[in-house]
Parts: sequence; C-alpha cells; structure tokens
Amino acid sequence: MTTRNNARRGVVPVVAQAGTALAPLIAVGVTNTIGLLLKPRELIRVLKAKPWILLILAAIAGGAWGLYTWITAPAESRRGGTTVAVTGAATGTDWSKVALEIIRQRAMAPIPSAPASQAAADPLAADATQTAIPFRGNNGRSGHMGGPAPRGLQTTWAYYPYDDRFNMILSSPLVAGGMVYGASCQLDPEGGSFGAVFCLDATTGVEQWLCEVAAPGTERYFTGFYSSPALSADGQSLIIGQGLHTDFDAELLCLDAATGAVRWTVATPLHLESSPAIEGDLVVIGAGAVENADSGKPEGDPDGRGNPGFVLGVRISTGEVVFRAPVADPESAPILHQGICYIGSGLNGSRVVALRTESDAELAAAGLKRVLWDVPSPFPATGPITLIDDTVLVGCGKGDIVHTVKDPEGRVLALDAATGATKWTVDMPDAVLGPIAVDGHFAAVPCRNGELVAIDIAAEGSVLWRSRIKDDQPILAGAAIAGESVYALTNTGFLAIFERSDGTQVERHFINDRAGEMKLTTSAPIIAEGSVFVGSETGGLRRMVGAAP
Repeated sequence: MTTRNNARRGVVPVVAQAGTALAPLIAVGVTNTIGLLLKPRELIRVLKAKPWILLILAAIAGGAWGLYTWITAPAESRRGGTTVAVTGAATGTDWSKVALEIIRQRAMAPIPSAPASQAAADPLAADATQTAIPFRGNNGRSGHMGGPAPRGLQTTWAYYPYDDRFNMILSSPLVAGGMVYGASCQLDPEGGSFGAVFCLDATTGVEQWLCEVAAPGTERYFTGFYSSPALSADGQSLIIGQGLHTDFDAELLCLDAATGAVRWTVATPLHLESSPAIEGDLVVIGAGAVENADSGKPEGDPDGRGNPGFVLGVRISTGEVVFRAPVADPESAPILHQGICYIGSGLNGSRVVALRTESDAELAAAGLKRVLWDVPSPFPATGPITLIDDTVLVGCGKGDIVHTVKDPEGRVLALDAATGATKWTVDMPDAVLGPIAVDGHFAAVPCRNGELVAIDIAAEGSVLWRSRIKDDQPILAGAAIAGESVYALTNTGFLAIFERSDGTQVERHFINDRAGEMKLTTSAPIIAEGSVFVGSETGGLRRMVGAAP
C-alpha cells in the first residue's frame, strides 16, 4: 500500500498564496492525464495508489470516442439535419499554428548524442570531486564548475525521465566526476506529484540510474522535486530535499551517488523545497511551511496552531538528526561555513538568520545559544543565501514563484556574516527569488520583472547594467557567470548569454519543447568544461555545447 500523502496537495508545485489562474491548472491536468495514458508504467503506479482513477479514465475514453464519432459524422447529422453555411471566413495562413507545429515536430525528433570521438576526449570524464558541491556549485552560487564559457550553443542531448516529455525539471543540475545529477517532477491528475532522482553520463546523456522509491519493494514513491541535489566531499552521498510547496510529510533523502540506492531518509511533517548545504559530515536544509490559501497562515499541526517551519541538521554518515531549529518558512537554500548556517525566512517570517550547527547537548555544554544573530528583512527572504568572504548576500521581495503583486518591490541585502549588521542594500523593481551569482566583485541578480541586474559588490552594490532576456518575462532562476559570459533564462524557457562587461545580449535559445503551461522554468544553468547543463519545464534536462569566445 502506498504511503504517499496527497490528501492536502494542490496542483501548483510552488504556490505560496492563493489566486493562481484557473486556466493553466486545467491545461496541466489535461496534459498530465494524456501523459499517463501514453505511459503505462506511470499509469499502473497511479492506479495502484488510486484505483478509482480507472473510472475517470474510462469516462475520458468514452467521451473521446463520442467526440470522434461526432466529428467524423456528416455535418447534417451533427447539426440536427440543418446545414450551416460559413461565409466571409479568413483565408490567410495562421502563422502561430505553423510555428507551434514546427516546434512540436522538432520536439518529437530525437536529439543526437555527441559523436564517439568527442565523448572520448571530453574533459567532463574527470575523476570524482573531493570537495562537497552545494546548490550552484559553490558558496558564491556562480554556477561555474570550471572550463571555458561556451557560445554559439547547440544541444547535444536532452534527457526525459521515463522517456516522458511531461516531466518537469524544476531544480538545478549538479555536475561532478563525469556525471550529471538531477531530479524531476510530474503532476498527477488528482493534484499530487511524482518525482525521481537520476544520474546521467555527462557526455552522452545516457542514464546511469534512476531512483523513484524510498525503499526497494515498497510503493513509497517520491513526490515531485523542487530542491536541487548536493554532493558530499567524498563523492559518495547525494542529498536532496523532497516535496513541493503544498506537500506535507516530505523526506530528506540520501542516495548512493554511484548506484542511486537510498542510504537513509529523514521524515519531516512539511516539505523541503530548500536545497541542502554540506560541511564535513553535516547537511542542513530548511523545511518550509504550508500556508492556508485564505489566511496565509501555516497549517500542519494537530493542535491547530500550524507548523511555521524549521531548519534541519543531519549527520551524513548515519542519518542521525543533529538539530531542529524553529525558523518561519525557511524556503531559502542555506550556506554552511565554519559551523554556522545562514538561511532566509520567508512568508510570516521576513528575516535572515545565522544558526550554530552543534547539537543541543554540545551547545548547552558550551553555554551557547543556537541563534548567532537574527535580523529582519523588509520582505520575505526566500532567495538562496550567497556567501562571499565575510558578507552574506540574499534577495527578498513581494510575490513568489507563481504570483506577482500589484505593487512589486524587492531588495538585495548585504549583511556582516559575524554580526548580521547591514553593510548595504540595493532596491530592486521586483522580488529577487533566485540566488545572487557572484564572481570576484561582479554579481548577477535575477529579478522577477524580467531584468538581470549586474552590481559591483565592492562598491556597495552599485548597479553596473540592467538587461532583459525577452520582454518582461520573469527571471526566477539564478544566473551563471563564466569568464566574460553571463547565462540566464526566463520562466518561459528562453536561455540567453550576455556580455559581462556591458550586459549586451549576444545570443538566445528556446530550451522548452513546447510552451510551458505553468511558466515554471526555474532550473538555473550549470557551466562545466565548455558545456551548459540546464533543465526546463517541458524540455527535459539538456547539455548544450559551443566554442569559447
């Protein structure tokens, strides 16, 4: 019997407030139902958990047959025996339909793998890393794992879990030791989700393993993933949070990086959209609150007070919980540095917090409190933390991944890592939801209004330039900085490259296979040895290569 907890889940994976448009939800429900019909493995899994869906599918099949017979019947019988003449119809070509059909045909065509000669010499086939790899590759969140910055990008492979193009890649990939690790999310017709963690050969895109259940022989299937994976320093443990924003009872997962076998799980009453941080044998992640759609207050405790969220620390070697620290809605991806965890507090919190990471007993013996400092932020601080030397950078703002607001506003905060004192701030026209990428003194800030804003952190955040990828399409994911190139993408799936010096856009690519119904392209790109690895809502996880400028 499955133990997936879908009773209170919504369709939208990252809803933080009420008001999501109804039409996109209907579209997603229809497309995912069709996806299940075309995918026997997923259909069987859904029917095991929810046998009543068989009746719905039978009704859909009956309705489809009725529609087919109605369409193919003579016009007279369809209209009650009366022929309706249509006059004055437009005779021009509908070019939007033509363009969509071209996109559809290209999406269905197989994307060739890299040639064997290229694979043999590819620098991605390197030895496994000996340094822990967090979300975005480093504490500066630059997204650059080494090697040249490619331009003139072309896709060499695209990967879809289960060979199914209805799987979304919401999280950012991780590249190490010639492998690329990622996670997927697929919505089911009832409003829950399925997910899987996978490992691919970075050069060819060939699947090495895929894990979808918490334990072999069980039906405890993973829910969808928004969290991005982190890799332990010895390269053996891949750790990722589970669950989407409306999920309860999600788990922190530790998988064997070589085989995909689950090493341990830690249950939580909430969801883990936060991406884990690692230092030594400790992994830390935020468990975010599930807010009531009407009141915006947290739900989840039997006493009715709601569970506001907490920060969780776990021993990697054993799966033992080291600490749980109460923090309101810590959706932010934390940073661990010298025994201190830096993390943002989102809805109903609006703070940035520094926590000591020892166990309760160790803190008591040393006469120390868990909280090193706790400072308010002007808006919910859901953006991942960036740490540069002794400065903590974090974005905040009104609105969230799904919702905009009538009076958008955002800010970048630069705080002293030791005291939490404000060093400087930069006002933004909208929320900063993705990580702030930093290389040297140069920082790239993604803004929900569609601007990529470059600032100089050595000059107290002085704005260097502002550029857009395409119109006012929001930038929800973090940028990548490699050499003289800056890579960023919109929520609809346009990936662009900018000149680092002045923000000139030098090229742009559409990486979705079809228009995203949810506008949830949130996978920040990773640059590694001349390749770009990036996921999207409808285009899978892909590798793009080019030439150094």
